Amino acid sequence: MIDSKIFTPCQIGPVTLKNRTIRSAAFENMAHGNRPTEELFNYHTAVARGGIGMTTVAYASVSRSGLSFDGQLWLREEIVPELKKLTDAIHAEGAKASIQIGHCGNMTHRATCGQKPFSPSGRFNLYSPTFTKKMSKQDIAMIEEDFGKAVDLCRRAGFDCIEVHAGHGYLISQFLSPYTNHRKDEYGGTLENRMRFMREVITKVMKEAKDDMAVVVKTNMYDGFRSGMQVDECIQVAQELERLGVHALVLTAGFVSKAPMEVMRGAMPLKTLAHYMDMKKFWWLKLGLHIGGRIVIPTVPYKDAYFYETAMRFRKAVNMPLIYVGGMVDRKDMEMVLDSGFTAFQMARALVHDTDFVNKLHSGEVERSGCKHSNYCIGRMYTLDMKCHQCMKGELPGSLQREIEKAERKIEKNM
Repeated sequence: MIDSKIFTPCQIGPVTLKNRTIRSAAFENMAHGNRPTEELFNYHTAVARGGIGMTTVAYASVSRSGLSFDGQLWLREEIVPELKKLTDAIHAEGAKASIQIGHCGNMTHRATCGQKPFSPSGRFNLYSPTFTKKMSKQDIAMIEEDFGKAVDLCRRAGFDCIEVHAGHGYLISQFLSPYTNHRKDEYGGTLENRMRFMREVITKVMKEAKDDMAVVVKTNMYDGFRSGMQVDECIQVAQELERLGVHALVLTAGFVSKAPMEVMRGAMPLKTLAHYMDMKKFWWLKLGLHIGGRIVIPTVPYKDAYFYETAMRFRKAVNMPLIYVGGMVDRKDMEMVLDSGFTAFQMARALVHDTDFVNKLHSGEVERSGCKHSNYCIGRMYTLDMKCHQCMKGELPGSLQREIEKAERKIEKNM
């Protein structure tokens, strides 16, 4: 067995992890009908069996209005027993169970969320594309209550940890960012005002989490474009979250509707994305990809540990536990971030490639994930369940295989 800090216990609020590895909340698209499925159960159980310290079930909406995809969880009373079956299985494998809760705001359609999509300012969202409803103060209060109710549901479902999604251009992030928040009341304008919705949500979540659940917040270090949040303002957000008493932050970056590849790095495999996309439901997006996909979704160069330098600025600005995410595929980089003061680290694509990765790292069988960062799993997951192309030998059309090989050659050349 490898002797490394990676495989030592750590504490996040009231929860002790057996090691410092966390499966990040990457969208699985395994919640058909907005409820847990056998695929979701099997995947997270496999990750837990594979040695992870804690696995995070991806984006679970606190209300129907916060759903952006048919394959996302919608937290409600009727699915609590199914989620409890999942957390019991995760615990039986020796891992802790976390769930990411959030609201997508303007990044949805009426057909998915059941109403005109909410947003801070009620402007047209080109990404969807759709007209949105400016949230009234009653709407704001209702969504804040939904966050609190979601925490109670998650407790009864057996989760050890709640991860609140406050990044990537989802609703809390939409209130924080001057790009999407043009309000003139106490929820808009200054950063202090733009943080108000986040502050009220987190206060509600912390109250409902009591003293037996960990609360982690996923927050941006920058939005990734000129008119969005920059590092200095995001540091102030992190300091406010520390003041509010959250147990740890997951430091991320990017804005799905404006700078999507800042989150994941590399190139979006446009042929893959278009190939799996439902023409009836997403004809406008499929057409847009063919016309100007590289303009709408520009490539951001990949490198291992790609958020490290910026994350270190936050490490110096706050005293609270921080969880690193971004390009964690090599043991030496994992040890580097832990030695730099991060409590734990998250990863997703390495665990899409191989759910046993942590065990293999611990035994010394591997030093590095076999993920090659072509982002096939990303292009596929918006229509089908996530899957690594390396598990699909002979199943892919030639055009997709060539796109993957080209992306992998480019990344290997730049590494």
